[in-house]
Amino acid sequence: MANKTTVRSSLTIFIAVLLFIGAIISTRLLHSSFDISIAGYSPRQTILTPITRHNYTDTAPAISKEPEKKTELLTSRNHTDAIPTVTKQPQKKLEIQLNCTLGNLTRTCPASYYPSKFTDQNQYSSSSPLPTCPDYFRWIYDDLWPWRETGITKEMVMRARRTADFRLVIVNGRVYVETYRKAFQSRDTFTLWGILQMLRRYPGKVPDLDLMFDCVDWPVIKTDFYRRHTAPAPPPLFRYCGNDTSLDIVFPDWSFWGWPEINIKPWETLSKDLKKGNEKIKWTDREPYAFWKGNPIVTETRMDLLKCNVSEKQDWSARIYAQNWVEERKQGYKQSDLASQCIHRYKIYVEGSAWSVSEKYILACDSVPLLVKPHYYDFYTRGLMPLQHYWPVKDNDKCRSIKHAVDWGNTHQQEAQAIGKAASDFIQEQLKMDYVYDYMLHLLSEYSKLLKYKPTVPRKAVELCSEAMACPAEGVTKKFMLESMVEGPSDAIPCNMPPPFGPARLHSILDRKENSMKQVESWEQRYWKNESQQQRRF
Repeated sequence: MANKTTVRSSLTIFIAVLLFIGAIISTRLLHSSFDISIAGYSPRQTILTPITRHNYTDTAPAISKEPEKKTELLTSRNHTDAIPTVTKQPQKKLEIQLNCTLGNLTRTCPASYYPSKFTDQNQYSSSSPLPTCPDYFRWIYDDLWPWRETGITKEMVMRARRTADFRLVIVNGRVYVETYRKAFQSRDTFTLWGILQMLRRYPGKVPDLDLMFDCVDWPVIKTDFYRRHTAPAPPPLFRYCGNDTSLDIVFPDWSFWGWPEINIKPWETLSKDLKKGNEKIKWTDREPYAFWKGNPIVTETRMDLLKCNVSEKQDWSARIYAQNWVEERKQGYKQSDLASQCIHRYKIYVEGSAWSVSEKYILACDSVPLLVKPHYYDFYTRGLMPLQHYWPVKDNDKCRSIKHAVDWGNTHQQEAQAIGKAASDFIQEQLKMDYVYDYMLHLLSEYSKLLKYKPTVPRKAVELCSEAMACPAEGVTKKFMLESMVEGPSDAIPCNMPPPFGPARLHSILDRKENSMKQVESWEQRYWKNESQQQRRF
């Protein structure tokens, strides 16, 4: 009896143990099943998560092999394999609308027409380095070199008033102008308009400053005068061009925002038109001559160029056309569309009373630019290199020099095309409006660092803003202003200023230019010597 009881008891214990082990195994299996549901694909989750136009995909999601925390809830936020994460959309670019209310038609500025300080919302955030400004930006240091030791005092600025057309003062991001005399045509208007657009593009980045601006072509601050031992520090004076015998500070010209008097569009639009014009006729299919069209009566060197036109006695391989702007205006500018003038293999640039705004239009044409020896430069042309971006032409022997250039190009077509292409690439890539605004910003910033006083608003100055200029404007002037208006703060950071030229680097550039000029002169002498010998044979 005891044995039976013992056996029954042992059997009961054995069954209990089996049931306990089975419970553990079942629990493990159920827990493993739950782990798989969390770690991988869950049909239930697909049903519960809303499918929108942004996250719907046709392909069934694969089971993730990445380990997940078992305690996390199954939500659309962490269930990335089933429903892709929606990419965050970039913040909408801030636009500043032109506020032409009745009050602004009286040339007054709104109390707050754009922010005086602005934190960029969509600034350049790539891990790649910021773009460096083109090399010609280095000349900013050279232009401001005369004041590197003395700085710029208010007395120096006021001495520049003698020839200035206006005084520009920027205080806390707002612009004030004191006008001394009206500039020729709309030069001052569109220069000031351009400065206002720079402020719309870079609000809060333009420091306080005080400067004088002269809109006349030729420089007036003569270097020799201020080299004298007893001479005072030169007055800082801004203008559109300079030369090797002057100290005027070079600034982008008005035509970048339009030239209504001769119907030249703002550069942003015109540069695109010129690019399209280049594509109409291949270089090899263009007229194999040198082309120039403009107003010859403004200077003797242009009148001299007229002698190079084709005649019954001589063909210098040049086609020269005198432009009568009065008649052209009457005819609606039908014969002066710059984008339709890229039909010759070569285009001539010759200065006017000083430098001419036409240079950038000539360089942009894919034609070989034939530059009659210039005596002036603007802010970007110091970055050009002979035989790379243009062919140098003698100013005292134009016709023979042009003839040789054309004959050389027609017999060395591959090299000639490369020069024309390099010139237009330079203009399209290094002279786009982004860089024009950056040049203005860097120049004014470096200039401001030299001021030895805190600028204040002149008593006779008036405040200027885009509304005060564009709202009351009419006709083509208003059209060009609206066309060139900056919509709002830039989402790009200004290019990085390169360092100043070192002595070795500067000498290398100047030597290269001089050697290239001498090379062309040597070729030209040899060419005409051969021509002379052939004529004697016949």
